[in-house]
Amino acid sequence: MLSISIGPLALPVAPLLLLCSVGLASWLAGHLAARANPPEVAIQAGNAVFHAALLGLLVGRAAHLALNLPAYLASPWSALDLRDGGWLAAAGLPAAAVWLLWRATRHAALRRPVAIASLAGGALWLAGSLATGMGRSQTMPTLAFADLDSGAPVTLAQAAQGRPVVVNLWASWCGPCRQEMPVLAAAQQRETGVGFVFVNQGESAEAVRRYLSQLGPPGQPGQAGQSLRDVLLDAGSALGPAVGSGGLPTTLFYDALGRQVDAHFGVLNAAALESRLRALRPPN
Repeated sequence: MLSISIGPLALPVAPLLLLCSVGLASWLAGHLAARANPPEVAIQAGNAVFHAALLGLLVGRAAHLALNLPAYLASPWSALDLRDGGWLAAAGLPAAAVWLLWRATRHAALRRPVAIASLAGGALWLAGSLATGMGRSQTMPTLAFADLDSGAPVTLAQAAQGRPVVVNLWASWCGPCRQEMPVLAAAQQRETGVGFVFVNQGESAEAVRRYLSQLGPPGQPGQAGQSLRDVLLDAGSALGPAVGSGGLPTTLFYDALGRQVDAHFGVLNAAALESRLRALRPPN
């Protein structure tokens, strides 16, 4: 599951689960420390967990930026766009653990509360991840959609044509979709070994054609839209529920065997897209 819908809002699952896990751990550390210590120790225990999580996120973000430095150097402000989901857990988690260990070695009163709270937060994260299917390997849905140009039914596998493929769920009324569409359209023109499939959610062919005719860079209206290929119509908006996403835009990344290797809910900037394409491109 990538996102959940709360009324008209769609929220990403992973950040919500992380927020709940850190919140539980921070509260529990303070609550346990308060039983046999002065109030200031309880505050220190809660802060230790919170600061560990913050440090882990900062280190994980910095490691991701370092691994994808050329992409972010081409668009420096993208480094501040945390919506792109660029984090390296393999760097962030050890950093958080080292911080907690350091705090516990300096303050004996924090050891037991912080250890129990950290285990509880980790258990909540693991249980939530299992319940929502995060990290679970998924295969490409077998649903068929109508090709915008011909009206013929086309599956994602047919559109992929044996290539790694990026599948974008979008709609013309979706502001974030409109924001990222030029980036995806440019990548489709540029990439030779990776396919891009744009699956419109719930709109008519006329509405999609009208939007695409207006899509393009400033001063060149319609250029990107008219050159967009592999546009499919999902009249019943069935693909979102099939892949566990309750909102738009959603972007899925499949390898040449149709296995999902990554997914993102929300806007993708050029740097974030490039970092994911590195794992999809076939070797030279």
